[in-house]
Amino acid sequence: MNVNIKRLSPDAQIPQYAHASDACFDLVSAEEVVIEPGETALVKTGLSFEIPEGYEMQIRPRSGITLKTKLRVQLGTVDAGYRGEVGVIVDNIAHRSIWKKILTHLPLNLQNERGGQETNRSYYYGTYLIRKGDRIAQAVIKPIEQAAFKEVTELGDSDRGAGGFGSSGVSRAHG
Repeated sequence: MNVNIKRLSPDAQIPQYAHASDACFDLVSAEEVVIEPGETALVKTGLSFEIPEGYEMQIRPRSGITLKTKLRVQLGTVDAGYRGEVGVIVDNIAHRSIWKKILTHLPLNLQNERGGQETNRSYYYGTYLIRKGDRIAQAVIKPIEQAAFKEVTELGDSDRGAGGFGSSGVSRAHG
């Protein structure tokens, strides 16, 4: 499948698959973004896509970022008709401390442009810096099928019925 991509920023990177058998390709930040604890940010990719009709692009978290940081990429959908810049919504789920401290550790790309540690700004502990060029999310292009909705007065029976929200056996740990 061919997908047309327009670079909207000189810092934008055309997506690539890390391995030949990967289902998803990486989305890369085209800007520097600071996300303090409890904040949500839109990280721009500097790219717009022409997704073929009958397909969607799903934006997903990268497992390493989710495992090793308090950053959470929100799932997203880019529809075939959308031609604007693709952005990635990122939450920092760290709790905000009442204490500010000088930034001495950032899990993503620790060095600033001059090659040194960034220490001249004050941030809350748990603040993350996303740099230009950081792989922030992954995406996959998948076929879609639109449903035809029909209103009825009754629904057919099923084994589950109306059971939901824990009806399949979610239990609480006792401790």
